[in-house]
Amino acid sequence: MGERTPAGDLAEMVTRSNGQDWSVSWHPGPTAPAGRSHGAAGICLTDAAELVLVSHDGEHWGFPAGRPEGAESPLETLRREMREEACVVVRDARLLGHSRSRCLRGHERGLVLVRSYWRAEVELLAWRPEFEIRHRLVVPVGRAKNVVRDPDAAATRIALRALDEAGVG
Repeated sequence: MGERTPAGDLAEMVTRSNGQDWSVSWHPGPTAPAGRSHGAAGICLTDAAELVLVSHDGEHWGFPAGRPEGAESPLETLRREMREEACVVVRDARLLGHSRSRCLRGHERGLVLVRSYWRAEVELLAWRPEFEIRHRLVVPVGRAKNVVRDPDAAATRIALRALDEAGVG
């Protein structure tokens, strides 16, 4: 399967991140697979049928996402992170599924991280980056699959699957 092919259900993709080997997979449905919560990612859509993307470097564009703080629920994490990273307010959200990442080799061997993916109807606010995200891009949903690109092929395939689940692109 190529880098631009959406991830299949439960299909494991091996990738390397921060000097460690990971197995990454997509898990459909509302039930999260076992593992430590790694937060929430939002497929953020405006009323004008635009997708909101963010980037650290202005080259790789993905969904705003982040980890929970304290005892936050996944939906609470989504709402906070979307405001912090993308300067949007989540008006409504629907859970799409989860990614599961299992460390195969490295200092975190055996660790399993689970991230929820949401379709979020959002209100776009003025762009005032305050945290680690330096760039925001708002594109028509028809361009979404051409623009979304992670530095990692497995993460790109997860993102493409999330777009499919959200009915975007």
